[in-house]
Amino acid sequence: MIPTRILTKQAATGALTGLALGDALGFPTEFNDVPSILAKCGPWRGMRLPKPAFVTDDTQMTLALGQGIRTAMDRGLLTPERLVGPVREEFVRWYRSPDNNRAPGRTCMTACRMLEEERPWQEASQTGSKGCGANMRVAPVGLVPGLSEEQRSGAAQLQAALTHGHPTALAASDLMARAVFLLAQGAEPMGLVGQLRSYAYENAGRYPARWLGDLWRYAGDASPEAYIRRGWDECLTALARVQDALRAPSPETDPCERTGDGWVAEEALATALHCFLLFPEEPVTALRRAACTRGDSDSLGCLTGALAGAHLGAEAWPKEWSERIEYRSDLLSLAALWDA
Repeated sequence: MIPTRILTKQAATGALTGLALGDALGFPTEFNDVPSILAKCGPWRGMRLPKPAFVTDDTQMTLALGQGIRTAMDRGLLTPERLVGPVREEFVRWYRSPDNNRAPGRTCMTACRMLEEERPWQEASQTGSKGCGANMRVAPVGLVPGLSEEQRSGAAQLQAALTHGHPTALAASDLMARAVFLLAQGAEPMGLVGQLRSYAYENAGRYPARWLGDLWRYAGDASPEAYIRRGWDECLTALARVQDALRAPSPETDPCERTGDGWVAEEALATALHCFLLFPEEPVTALRRAACTRGDSDSLGCLTGALAGAHLGAEAWPKEWSERIEYRSDLLSLAALWDA
């Protein structure tokens, strides 16, 4: 039986709200170094949510993925055949939207343009890119109730592969979805990295052919196992850096110095985990730490917010912040479906 506190914390509401808040907090600080951020925003522990609280393509694509999953599951059990069409349509809709003006990533734009051409999705996938654009949007996969482990892992990797076909992008997305799921189910934060490392070791040689088809051939690897292992190995190295950083935590030091700037998938995962685990019971402080970094601050904030919100639920966030986040009604609509 699931404990009552897990059922009532509204993990999906907390995670999607936190994701958008972290995105909005980090939006104005992206591409800035820490001294510049401090000069602009003041002490990092007092950073304020911008007015208006605009988000980036990170939140927009999270919503696109969430809406695609909802459509797929309205048609029956989640399968790769049911998932690809709706998510592809939502990604192309985002690509064509006039609101897609928040400095979207080149990989996402290139892949979505090719997805619009109705070619096989594997041809659109950018197999050389492991940018963080795949795992910054994957949180919905970890929040959807009732999925098997195979469905959750497969869906996380497939949604990543639609744009970012590098195996590290797939593995990092799988791990992020796994982390959100575990925290939503009540896992203790301090054991999280160990659980993720165990999961990575278990999956390191497992290519989900049902979900990815022959994607590995487009990357030029000798076998599907060789292809996917590259991604898991890089993620295992990144998770080891998180563990090392947390053995001697330094909250006042830019987390990017220990776990990476977050422009690529495994570093985004690692530094978001780092920020979250420095302050597992102080979600706003964790967001501020992620936003005040030299790296990809909006994506780091987005991932950190999803982790903190999955852990603490809807009550994690100040009402004054959550009530004015952009796309609030869309976020709450998806979240209510999954919290129910």
